[in-house]
This record gives sequence, structure tokens and C-alpha cells, in this order.
Amino acid sequence: MEYRIDDMQPADWDQVKDIYLEGIKTGIATFQTECPSWDNWNQNHIDSCRLVARSGNTVLGWAALSPTSSRKCYAGVAEVSIYISGKYKGKGIGTALLKSVVRISEDKGFWTLQSAIIRENAASIALHQKCGFRELGIREKVAKMENGKWHDVVLMERRSKRIE
Repeated sequence: MEYRIDDMQPADWDQVKDIYLEGIKTGIATFQTECPSWDNWNQNHIDSCRLVARSGNTVLGWAALSPTSSRKCYAGVAEVSIYISGKYKGKGIGTALLKSVVRISEDKGFWTLQSAIIRENAASIALHQKCGFRELGIREKVAKMENGKWHDVVLMERRSKRIE
């Protein structure tokens, strides 16, 4: 399958939202229970590090960064979100997106990327490890879903070797 990695555009939002909703429905991709509006999502994600994998006009997956703190000392630290449409998983798209967002984040001066991944999401943990993230630890029973089930979260980070 041929695809390219592009900057996410506001016109991509409907497809990005649909992929995000797919992730929400799995119960292991996020603790969100509904997709935010474009305005809310846009306000909470860093403009310079939003990517989509695209084949023609179809968005196959997306990755974006959000700030971890408003404090100046953490200006180079961001949290990764990455979602791939179920139809396109297992085709290397996640790896291409995550490697691209790592490269672009370093170009923009980010020195640490972090992710908090629901422990049952083995595919996401493996993807992050493949792209240079390391496991920091596990937050046990950190979130309780609407169905009453508790979940642990695996904390992962990638420290840039380019930015000292």
C-alpha cells in the first residue's frame, strides 16, 4: 500500500475524528469516552507536530503532540497521541508516523516525548519500543472506566539524542 506522511490539515478532522472514535471504542486506546470538538482538540495539541498518513484523500492514521506543562522548563516535553484506522493496522503505518513525529519534534526543539499507554494495549507498547521509547514504570489502577474496570498505565518516554 502506498501512502505518504503529511501535515494534518483542518479539513482532515472528520477522518481523524473517525479514527479516534475507533480507538475509543476499543476500550484500550484512551480513557476518553467521546471525541472532542475540533476547536477543543485543536487548542490542546501542538500546531507544529500534527501528522497524518494519507493514501489519496483517505487518512489512514494520525499522530500529534500535546504539551505536558505550561511551565517554561518543560517546553521541550510533549505527550504523543497516535491512532491508526483498524483497516490499516499491521502495514507499518504506525511506525512511519511515530518515526516522523519523533524527527519533526526534534527539529522543533522537543527533547522528550512521553506516552501513557493502557497496559492491555500491547500493540502500542511494542510500537513505542520499536521507535526508541523505554518503559519508565506502571501506574497501577490509575483509571476506572465507565464499565467499572480498572486499568494500569505503562509510562514510556523517548529522550532525544540530538538535543542536549
